[in-house]
Amino acid sequence: NCSMVLKSLHFITRPLSDEEGNFSLAYIITIHKELEMFVKLLRAIYMPQNIYCIHVDEKSPKDYKAAVQNIVNCFENIFIASKRENVVYAGFSRLQADINCMTDLVHSKFQWKYVINLCGQDYPIKTNKDIIQYIKSKWNGKNMTPGVVQPLHMKHRTQVSYREHVHSGMSYVYPTTNIKTKPPYNLTIYFGSAYYILTKEFVEFTLTDARAKDLLEWSRDTYSPDEHYWVTLNRLNG
Repeated sequence: NCSMVLKSLHFITRPLSDEEGNFSLAYIITIHKELEMFVKLLRAIYMPQNIYCIHVDEKSPKDYKAAVQNIVNCFENIFIASKRENVVYAGFSRLQADINCMTDLVHSKFQWKYVINLCGQDYPIKTNKDIIQYIKSKWNGKNMTPGVVQPLHMKHRTQVSYREHVHSGMSYVYPTTNIKTKPPYNLTIYFGSAYYILTKEFVEFTLTDARAKDLLEWSRDTYSPDEHYWVTLNRLNG
């Protein structure tokens, strides 16, 4: 019962200010467990002018997927990713999950300026307005994906090939003995957080640019590629 969901969970149903109404954000939320935590997170960040892509781990139980779908069905601006991954912690599938949502978001009828990615165990400590004003303060037109040149103790992540293992409830990433080639275009690899705030223009660039596509392919068998992919692309000249 959608009217009961909106009323009992106190979802916000209109923009709380003109500033917020004119600055729509997109969210990518990757989840796999703890439905109640997800609902609390969604309620805390929900604004009717924003758009939300929910990536539900393909390995999640059927009843969990169904429950998430029932909630999402109550909102025009919330949807489940059209392509879902069996997400393995520190694997390429985690990065692919975000990219799947990004592809959906750029083709959405909803307009947005920035995208923020979260996991189901996140929770905001700032309001929607606080976040927008922070973006506008010094990040207008810029990405927030800080990082450093790949540290020595992290070289192993891109020096050998890694594989994802998913079998009978167990999933993990393991190294092989195969040595990886150098990054494409002789790119300098940077390392940072898997979490970001990115402009829509940058997202469109990452989905279409040849360098971004080749780096993505090269990253397919690296360890935790979401911690180097966005920050490396953000350091490209221009």
